[in-house]
Amino acid sequence: MDIDRYDSLDGQVALVTGANRGLGAEIAAELAELDATVYAGARRPNDVTADDLHPVELDVTNDESMRTAVERIDEEAGRLDVLVNNAGIGGPSAVLHRLEPRDIDAVFDVNLRGPTILTRFALPLLLDRPGGRVVNLSSGMGALGEGMSGGSAPYRISKTGLNGLTASLHGEYGDDGLLANAVCPGWVRTDMVGPGASRSPAEGADTPVWLATFRPGSPSGRFWRDRHVIDW
Repeated sequence: MDIDRYDSLDGQVALVTGANRGLGAEIAAELAELDATVYAGARRPNDVTADDLHPVELDVTNDESMRTAVERIDEEAGRLDVLVNNAGIGGPSAVLHRLEPRDIDAVFDVNLRGPTILTRFALPLLLDRPGGRVVNLSSGMGALGEGMSGGSAPYRISKTGLNGLTASLHGEYGDDGLLANAVCPGWVRTDMVGPGASRSPAEGADTPVWLATFRPGSPSGRFWRDRHVIDW
């Protein structure tokens, strides 16, 4: 697919959630290498130590924290071009009827409600100029078209919902120039997954960073893996 992309993100501003470690830290670092001004969201900003990142306190389970983070970006940078909704948790793997409602809520809060509310706060800045990008870190475990096996129901359902958010953003704001895409990064070696996963953080970050470089008018409202569209 021939897609018009930015070679450099110089002058542009990105916000990455869960950017203090793992995949989020790698995405933030690569966006900074492309010369973007990168706000690295973390519950504990001191955990973000890279000199070329701007740590920002951001807890996706706390509405005021999300609102304040976006307000700070507006005050300091006056724009937001890229939002990467990366923060997520795996949650319990037991079958649904053995889970406590509070454990289900905890996964939904981080993986689905958090990205939805943060995007709501960020939309005025993202829509301020054509080509604002939302990149949602989803999973093949939430893909209806690939078929679902048992276990990890809250995680699977939350990622299916995140895909729904992506499609909804495209349907509602695509004509205003917003580019919203979801991505399955694959099985990445992170603290959540463990050392046995098949992909490095750099391999997992490749497609999310690629999506963040899309120019206005590029494909939107799609689900990607390895730079190719896959079935919802």
